[in-house]
Amino acid sequence: MSTAQLSRTAPRAAGTGRRQAARTGANAARYAAVTLVALLFLLPFYLMVKTAVSPTTDIAGQTFVLWPSDPDWSSFSRVLQDPTFPRALLNSAVMAVVLTGGQIALAAMAGYAMARIPNRAARPLFSATIVVLLIPAATTFLPNFLIVARLGWVDSLRGLIIPGLFSAFNVFLFRQFFLNFPRELEEAGRLDGLGYFGVFRRIVVPNTLAFASALTVLGFVGSWNAFLWPLVVAGGGSGAVTVQVYLSSFLTAQTFDYSGLFAAALLSLVPVLLVFLVLQRWLVRGVAETGMGGG
Repeated sequence: MSTAQLSRTAPRAAGTGRRQAARTGANAARYAAVTLVALLFLLPFYLMVKTAVSPTTDIAGQTFVLWPSDPDWSSFSRVLQDPTFPRALLNSAVMAVVLTGGQIALAAMAGYAMARIPNRAARPLFSATIVVLLIPAATTFLPNFLIVARLGWVDSLRGLIIPGLFSAFNVFLFRQFFLNFPRELEEAGRLDGLGYFGVFRRIVVPNTLAFASALTVLGFVGSWNAFLWPLVVAGGGSGAVTVQVYLSSFLTAQTFDYSGLFAAALLSLVPVLLVFLVLQRWLVRGVAETGMGGG
């Protein structure tokens, strides 16, 4: 290789090396930022575990202890041996599954009817849905409870589930989603002799799973974490005690059992994490398709 060729090759090699170094530095900074954000999200879980295994002196002390020198795991066994805890888990699971499933099914059918079935009542019903969506939930709390009490549903799962089966927010989202659903797919179904319900069940529903899964995860988490309505409907009995109501029993006017509270809270997270792991793929896809994540 001549001297002139060497003089042209050397700057190009140096430029390539600088670009690779810059790319490596950018990737390292990106991974460092992602790791920092992940650690920030994991910080509450660390505090929950640390508090659950810490003695009362460490919890109430003024000095922050990174990790107790003698962790006490008895809080977990104490919660697991409490017969009220599995009952509360079962009530929360039944409420979250039935309530979320009912909300999704009713909202999907109502949204499809408003978006696709020609009917003079569709627009007034959609306007009524918007009005319901704008009404603060606090204003309907007392009337709902009076109806539940009159029907004798206090301290029962019926009182927890049935009043919340209609979700105006989900109906609105499904209606908007079905307005953009490809009509060609529905017309192909009608050519095969399907009616509105057949098209909805065989064509629309299978192509709505990602969107419905995203709403399902959000609805399940919201139902699982509901506190005020289950607290009132439980009425001091054990027939409708949910996990969130059970957790509140660790804090009373006289006692503060923080280790038991955080141990029970950690154990109650397991069902929610399982649901999220199962539906994670559809949740991400649904949020990406609908833009529910905002931004």
